Amino acid sequence: MPSGLVALLDDISVIARAAAASIDDVGVGVAKAGTKAAGVVIDDAAVTPSYVTSFTPERELPIIWKIAKGSARNKLVFLLPLILLLGAFLPFAINLLLIVGGLYLSFEGAEKVIEKLGGAKHGETLEDPIADPVAFEQARVSGAIRTDFILSAEIMVIAATIEEVSGQGLIARAAILALVGIAITIAVYGAVALIVKMDDVGLHLARKAGAATQAVGRFLLLAMPVVLAVLASVGTVAMLWVGGGILLHGLEELGVAGPAHVAHAIEHGVAHATGPLGGIMGWLAYALASAIVGLAIGAVIAVAIHIVTAARARY
Repeated sequence: MPSGLVALLDDISVIARAAAASIDDVGVGVAKAGTKAAGVVIDDAAVTPSYVTSFTPERELPIIWKIAKGSARNKLVFLLPLILLLGAFLPFAINLLLIVGGLYLSFEGAEKVIEKLGGAKHGETLEDPIADPVAFEQARVSGAIRTDFILSAEIMVIAATIEEVSGQGLIARAAILALVGIAITIAVYGAVALIVKMDDVGLHLARKAGAATQAVGRFLLLAMPVVLAVLASVGTVAMLWVGGGILLHGLEELGVAGPAHVAHAIEHGVAHATGPLGGIMGWLAYALASAIVGLAIGAVIAVAIHIVTAARARY
């Protein structure tokens, strides 16, 4: 009996060590995946505030909450099982999924550039009189969730393809991707909520007693419109450089490596020429090259859609 108990305890110890090792592997995978996806996370945080600005203060947090729920649903309900299935049975289809996403992001970014340059607008914008605020809010939330789907797809694919994740078993991969999705959603939309409510914080501080507190409050009130305007522009550029970057990588995977090689040559040339600043300047050069690709392809798609829409409206 004792020997049986000892054997049982020994088996439990082995199982516990295996579970601890598995948990440790999941933790390493989450950390690696989060690091690799950091660039897209920044893009996501830059893009999202443009969907929330100019709404009344009491609607800002509810809108962010709706988008955050949609983002979590994108990652956990749609993308997680899709990427696991594609990785198991149709790994080449992941690249095609990313290319479609790159085309969509490039189109969205180019559409915004065309609108800013005075071109035809695609649907109702914040500058127009809003006939139905509820429908307009729903449209903005839907647009944000669609854009998030593309950015989330890249985040999840990046997470799924790094060695520390792809080498794990199915359950561990699913756990890592779920944790990455949840952590990034909380980080991105927590940051967005903080950004869009900072002017309210400034107003609150400006009404407090104390010259220093009031000065901080006034600074926030003056700075936040500028910050939000800059973020709106950064969000548009982010759509273009992420979309263009996806297309460059996707074409390279399909055997059309020329455009990606040119972009990387520009990156390495700038990095070599700028010495100590080579890392950041090289990255900026590659981002600019990607944005140009995204703008060119996205503009073609946008113009084609406008032509088709105008032709259908005449009939």
